[in-house]
Amino acid sequence: MLKLDREVKIYFAVHPINMLKSFDGLASLVVDVIEQNPLSGHLFVFRNRAADKIKLLIWDRNGFTIYYKRLERGRFKFPELDDCTHLSITRQELDLLFDGIDFTKLKRLPALHYTSVT
Repeated sequence: MLKLDREVKIYFAVHPINMLKSFDGLASLVVDVIEQNPLSGHLFVFRNRAADKIKLLIWDRNGFTIYYKRLERGRFKFPELDDCTHLSITRQELDLLFDGIDFTKLKRLPALHYTSVT
C-alpha cells in the first residue's frame, strides 16, 4: 500500500466526514478535529458515513497528497468510539483497516521481556 517512514504517525478521525472535501477542507479538519499540524508529514485518515470510503491526507515535501479508497462491496470496520474525536493508530492497524478487519476486536499477545541470568 503506502510506504511510510517510521517517524510518521497515523491519526484516524473517528466520526464520518463529508467526502466532497479536498485538500484545504481536509487540512482544516486536521487542525479542528485532530488538533495536529497538517504540514507535519503525518498521515491523517478520514471516513464517510456509509463506511465504504476512506481518504488519507499527507504532506509530501512540497504539497499535499490524497489517497482515496472506495470499496465496491462491503464496508470498512471502524472503531465504535463516541467519547473521542480521533485516535492514533499503528501501521499494522491501518493495514488491517484497509483489509476490512476490525482491529479493535483483535488481541495483541503480551510482550515477553527477557532478563539476563548471570
